[in-house]
Amino acid sequence: MTTKSNEIELKLLLEAIYQRYHYDFRGYSLGSMSRRLTEAKTRFECKSYSILQDRVLHEPAILPELLSFLTVQVSEMFRDPVYFRSLREKVIPYLRTFASLKVWVPGCSSGEELYSLVILFREEGLESRTLFYGTDIYPEALRKAKKGMYSLDRIALFTQNHRLSGGKSSLSEYYRAAYGAAILDKSLQERAVFSDHSLATDAVFAEVQLISCRNVLIYFGKELKDRAVGLFKDSLARNGFLGLGPHECLPRCQHPSWFTEFVRTDRIYQKREAN
Repeated sequence: MTTKSNEIELKLLLEAIYQRYHYDFRGYSLGSMSRRLTEAKTRFECKSYSILQDRVLHEPAILPELLSFLTVQVSEMFRDPVYFRSLREKVIPYLRTFASLKVWVPGCSSGEELYSLVILFREEGLESRTLFYGTDIYPEALRKAKKGMYSLDRIALFTQNHRLSGGKSSLSEYYRAAYGAAILDKSLQERAVFSDHSLATDAVFAEVQLISCRNVLIYFGKELKDRAVGLFKDSLARNGFLGLGPHECLPRCQHPSWFTEFVRTDRIYQKREAN
């Protein structure tokens, strides 16, 4: 089958998923979708995207597992510690000037980044006046995030990341070990809200002072990336902050008037006052 035929089948599969189940992956990078759905074809024993499309349309029970291939599920607490150190040392002093705060983590996956921010804000004395929103399109990821339970074999990495991020306490203060897992302290969830939200189809739901959307835009095509950045701009309060992943940046030609580079090396931007 030619590459062009594969591309047509892939686009039709993504259209079918949208029309049947309202999950919109049509604006994602085709390269990224091709890699993920190639793995899905193997898993579901389908020789082509067309066969997989037929199964998706007629076997709704496979959708949850298929979504696990389509959504980003790679996360860890205090991932890229230098980013969290920059938040702690350079962004937090500005956030202290707000009477109340809202933080949004789009594409929160199973919650590791959101809980990292809750811990950071607690250590900096800002948790009590902050609401934390974690959103994702994958219901199973949100279910895991709400549980706040992670494999014990990941804790050594989480602990090292926390220390390198400038942590002011021991990470062990925030979880207990039970049943072969690390269970986060329930107090970390008191000011956290997990909810379904799609950057592809949904609108602004709150005004926030910090958006941490890391390693999500890298999977988007140009139009969807532009839409997401526009949504971030509309969601941020005046002088609010946007954090991206280490290999992501704002589209220079579309949005240079919306943000300034606040910490260039760590991909932290500040919304311009006029916007």
